[in-house]
Amino acid sequence: MKERVKFIAVMSLVLCFAVPVFAGSQSEKNAASSGPVTIELWYGAAVTEAGPPPADWKVLQLIRDKLNINLVLNALPSNESDQDVKINAAAAANTLPDLFMVRRDPFLNIAKVGVIAPVDELYAQMPNRTKLQYDADSRGFTTINGKSYGLASPGAIAKNEGLLIRKDWLDKLKLSVPATTEELFTVMKAFTTQDPDGNGRADTYGYGAFIEINNFEEGLGRRFDPIFGAWGVAGTWNLAKANAGLNVRKPEYFNALSYVKRMVDEKVIDPNWMSYSKDDFRAAWKQGRFGVMREQNAAYAAESNYAPFDKNFPNGEWIVIDPPKGPSGKQSVGVYTQAYRIYAVSAKAMQAGKGPAIARLLEWMSSDEGYFLLGWGERGVNYVIGPDGAPTVNGIPDESKGFTKPEMQPITQLRNMVYYNSEVELLARYPTYKAPTSGKTMSALTTLFDMQKRAWTPNIGADALPSPNADLKRFYEQGVVEFLTGQRALNQANWNAWVAEFDKLGGADWEKAGIAAGEANGYIK
Repeated sequence: MKERVKFIAVMSLVLCFAVPVFAGSQSEKNAASSGPVTIELWYGAAVTEAGPPPADWKVLQLIRDKLNINLVLNALPSNESDQDVKINAAAAANTLPDLFMVRRDPFLNIAKVGVIAPVDELYAQMPNRTKLQYDADSRGFTTINGKSYGLASPGAIAKNEGLLIRKDWLDKLKLSVPATTEELFTVMKAFTTQDPDGNGRADTYGYGAFIEINNFEEGLGRRFDPIFGAWGVAGTWNLAKANAGLNVRKPEYFNALSYVKRMVDEKVIDPNWMSYSKDDFRAAWKQGRFGVMREQNAAYAAESNYAPFDKNFPNGEWIVIDPPKGPSGKQSVGVYTQAYRIYAVSAKAMQAGKGPAIARLLEWMSSDEGYFLLGWGERGVNYVIGPDGAPTVNGIPDESKGFTKPEMQPITQLRNMVYYNSEVELLARYPTYKAPTSGKTMSALTTLFDMQKRAWTPNIGADALPSPNADLKRFYEQGVVEFLTGQRALNQANWNAWVAEFDKLGGADWEKAGIAAGEANGYIK
């Protein structure tokens, strides 16, 4: 990475990217006379609110000319559960694309039925990308019975979310930053009932959320982790040796869920929380719908994401705060683990001889040319190289073309395929800027550092533990929601009966399997 920074600094006046030479397979050479190799790619959009790359995107023609590849792009849904449905349906119909992003749960399922191919042979065909992105831990993450079935790149930066609160609302209502769950409830109540935005309407709520679940984030998902963390039960798994197991089976979980039920009953949470998608949730806070939330650093503070809020509320102000302490003094923003973004190759694509072309494409993406084009756009148009060796919009001819502008987001929708959390990326991804309406100085990077220093719960390896079967997963996730909506009365007797039913459906066995896997792999400490 240091060499890359040095290279950029030296070449700050001249663009001279080397283009790698790829030989291609014999089957591809035989097919070359009839045109380029078509690769259909289902990608995870970097900015789900933005559209896909334009039809006349220069990168597509560049890939066609230099790599002899006709790249066909399709974005996966923004919601993770919808992504899973799409992947699983395509796998069942044997219509998976050539290359596609996939979450770990469906990845494990489709690997078992033979619709994706082992990719071990591809690593040597893309040496630069393998060096940058696919280390031993990465390969191990996708290895099943000795074969790697997916290309796992470094994903989201750990601990990159935080609990935020509307400071301007606190100031207007003469309230202090809450430090405990009871203080938080008092603030949420005030935000709901005392017209903190001063518009004379009862249209604000204390807390905003939506259900966003991974296999290491419990039944309500990460947006509620700061609440469950106050009782020491954030996330699906507790990996502390003295208390290892499923949090949902621990007494503290009932207490945390009871607090959330109180939020629902007293209407201090945005009532749309069960129906919101990620995009809906983010639109809602930008419209001033609620005053406390857990949000990701860039989704909050990056220029294109903060701009709508800044326009709507130039005097508005969010700040990162410590998660509230519970009755026994526990606190946590949530759990964190090492994240990987998996791309899989369909068995059909490999059988058709497309493996070398896929490797060629990915290796080019990690060349300097591909890295900067997909990560930031065209040099001299969307960015220039700053004095720190990182891309910046300061000094480009047309400020409206800067890679940070909302209108330019479509041209960097594939940036998650090239980013690996390098120093260049952090400096360029999170530049300091002045919000256009308010003039406030903003930085998603300083926001990230602020979020990372708060209390978190290490959960390394939790995302690699066994997943529940579909029936148990559905019972778990629907059950906790039913208690919150009143479909099941939340009292100790009913909760105990529900846990017993959970165990009968396989919950206790799931916990035993998870503990065994955690101990075998050194995750429980």
